[in-house]
Amino acid sequence: MNTGSNEPGDVAMAADETEVDGVKDDSEQGLGSRAPEFIKARRALHLSWQVGVFVIGLAIVVAGIILLPLPGPGWVIIFAGMAVWATEFVWAQLVLRWTKRKVTEAAQRALDPKVRRRNIILTTIGLVIVGAILAFYLWKFGFVMPWKIKDQ
Repeated sequence: MNTGSNEPGDVAMAADETEVDGVKDDSEQGLGSRAPEFIKARRALHLSWQVGVFVIGLAIVVAGIILLPLPGPGWVIIFAGMAVWATEFVWAQLVLRWTKRKVTEAAQRALDPKVRRRNIILTTIGLVIVGAILAFYLWKFGFVMPWKIKDQ
């Protein structure tokens, strides 16, 4: 809950303001609470606001964790909970910035022609191997399963 400032309502700024192609990234926007000013002005109200944001974010993150092994958008829901936390907590804002940076880097690597060519070659080799295994199975056993279900 430390925003790097002792004054109520002040917002800490990121130390590394970077500029890419003449456009500043999200680090220009301050870190810290995005609660309305009348809430930040009263310490008890601000603390209760932070507790409420934490509980709501925790519920969303837990729902996302539950959905990870189940069919559903588990990771999307987890990041939505992190976004809720990021409205109030600096640590969540930093985690989301780091995640966004890593996803952008991965997307750029995936668009590299050498990487795309390698992935296409590996996928083709994998499909050929799976096809060969399937062809061998059908040649050896036909469309009949290798175990005798009818005898039981």
